Amino acid sequence: MKVAFAMVTVAAISVFGTNAVGQALTLPRAPGRTTSAHLISRSLILAAILSCHTLLLFFCCPVFAQSRPLDHLPGESNLPDGSQPSLSPAAPTQQQRNGTVSGRVVDQNGNGVAGADVSLVRDPQAVIQEVQSEEDGQFIFSLVPSGVFQLRVLAEGFAPQTNSFTLSASQNYLVPQIILSLATQITEIRVSPPMEEIAQEQLKEQEHQRVFGIVPNFYVSYVSEPASLTSKQKFQLALKATTDPVTTAAVGIIAGVDQAVDRFSGYRQGAQGYAKRYGASYGNFASGLFIGGAILPSILKQDPRYFYKGTGTKRSRFLYAISRTVVCKGDNQLWQPNYSSVLGDLAAGGISNLYLPERDRHGAALTFQNAAIALGTTAVINVLQEFVLHKVTPRRQ
Repeated sequence: MKVAFAMVTVAAISVFGTNAVGQALTLPRAPGRTTSAHLISRSLILAAILSCHTLLLFFCCPVFAQSRPLDHLPGESNLPDGSQPSLSPAAPTQQQRNGTVSGRVVDQNGNGVAGADVSLVRDPQAVIQEVQSEEDGQFIFSLVPSGVFQLRVLAEGFAPQTNSFTLSASQNYLVPQIILSLATQITEIRVSPPMEEIAQEQLKEQEHQRVFGIVPNFYVSYVSEPASLTSKQKFQLALKATTDPVTTAAVGIIAGVDQAVDRFSGYRQGAQGYAKRYGASYGNFASGLFIGGAILPSILKQDPRYFYKGTGTKRSRFLYAISRTVVCKGDNQLWQPNYSSVLGDLAAGGISNLYLPERDRHGAALTFQNAAIALGTTAVINVLQEFVLHKVTPRRQ
């Protein structure tokens, strides 16, 4: 508004001055003396017009200058707000404030560990970055913000390792060389002797088993997990049983009873008759024990011992004891038909026909008779083993 007013004023004065000058110029000339007065009058009018014009220009220009606001400061670019550069050119950007973390993973010999999992962790729940080490064990993390970190290293066959460090803004941090140690493995080694040695120890215990501490009771095992006997051990057990002093004494008693009742009358009486009866009785016992307890079990891979059950109902234990005359445990720890005992009794009965008096030989009938008696005797002994003899048989613990 001020600018427009000033311009109108100047224009009015200019017009007014121009009219005045025109009128002065058109006034009739007076002769002589009026000429000088007219000249002076026109000069004054012109001077007044110029003065007014000058004053108007003087006062109006500053107003015009002040009334015009500046949209931008000098030197400021006319860019959108989002594109304006920072006022401080030294302030770094976020990318410039990030740093790097690098290092090398090696074993105890200084060789690089390839494929190690390296994790950069800010806290136990925040994994920032994860990388795998290169062939030479080198690794690097880029664009890592400043702060406190943990470096976790996992490699197969090595113990895990954790390092802590603080990364400053724009820092290129070199982790000290990470030396991995071999993982500590706890290996449980159960050292046990060979099965043959275990069986030998169990056999030694059996050889000390005696009813009332006197009568041999070698062919029963009270061990819950008995080891199978070797062929040598089967013969060892048979020899131990047939040569035991109590056994030989018992055979002598049987021979005396046979002589007293005149059994095997072909042997007659007297010392010679007793000796023959003793030999026949011992032959029956030894042949049956070696054939059914050592020879056939070694060939057929069967165990000649009775395995004490001790659990279950009385009925189940009784049936178990009776059935062991025709069922035995194999060297493979499986139950199977007791061929060794049955065939052993038949073989012993057949062999007895070779040394018994001719009048007492009855061929196959006697053989099967003696075998049946032997099987029945075994069944009775097994029942006694299950219910009675284990109570009166001291055992080494």
